[in-house]
Amino acid sequence: MNNKKLSNKLRLQILKMSNKTGAPHVASALSCLDIVTALYNGILKTYPKNPKNKNRDRFILSKGHAATAQYVNLAHKGFISKKKLNNYTLQNSHLEEHPNPSINGVEAATGSLGHGLPIGCGIALAAKIKKKKYKTVVLLGDGECNEGTIWESALFASSKILNNLYVIVDNNGWQGIGRNKDILNLNPLKKKWESFGWETYVINGHKENQLKKIFEKKHAKRPVAIIAKTIKGKGISFMEDDNNWHYRVPSKNEILLAKKELK
Repeated sequence: MNNKKLSNKLRLQILKMSNKTGAPHVASALSCLDIVTALYNGILKTYPKNPKNKNRDRFILSKGHAATAQYVNLAHKGFISKKKLNNYTLQNSHLEEHPNPSINGVEAATGSLGHGLPIGCGIALAAKIKKKKYKTVVLLGDGECNEGTIWESALFASSKILNNLYVIVDNNGWQGIGRNKDILNLNPLKKKWESFGWETYVINGHKENQLKKIFEKKHAKRPVAIIAKTIKGKGISFMEDDNNWHYRVPSKNEILLAKKELK
């Protein structure tokens, strides 16, 4: 199964998980799902049967409200049982609305926005000190870039020459209550990351090959920032670029409509 077909299969799973327990943030998960799927299926070096392998690449989903995008990929890769997805957000389940580090494959608890990149900087610095070759990849939301800790960490990473650190910004143009440009305009985002000393690229976040090319190329001795242009609610026509789906939960009828589109 190629990654595009896999992403569509996982999209449907995310909708079903949301419907079953009434948990929101579907559109946020759908916007970054192609990125997360590409990472787990061709970019990251992972060890599902030995999730704490010291040579593993580290992935931190800093926009933790999109946790279902990570959970469905962890289940597909065999880090967790696919049956566990049925327990998402239920009492005593470790599959909470935000990533729980007690789950195999989850590196850090996130969701209080702005924390993922500082953690990633520490992990990347530790790799340098210990002379380990693993990569650290942090997925941020573009609205999350409002947080001051993001820019403190960006300065730290470039000053410490953390060229083993990658940031991917899920640039869907929205945050919880509106468009980024209307709440706190951070454009031009590429120039900002460049001004903080990062090697910076802009890609289509739904094109797996564009993301892979960046990870395959040789980089200068700088951390790498990837501004991934995405669509919130990607893959479901009635959800795309509609911020109501930041909070709405799909009905069973809406899941049936989505299923037809995804096939």
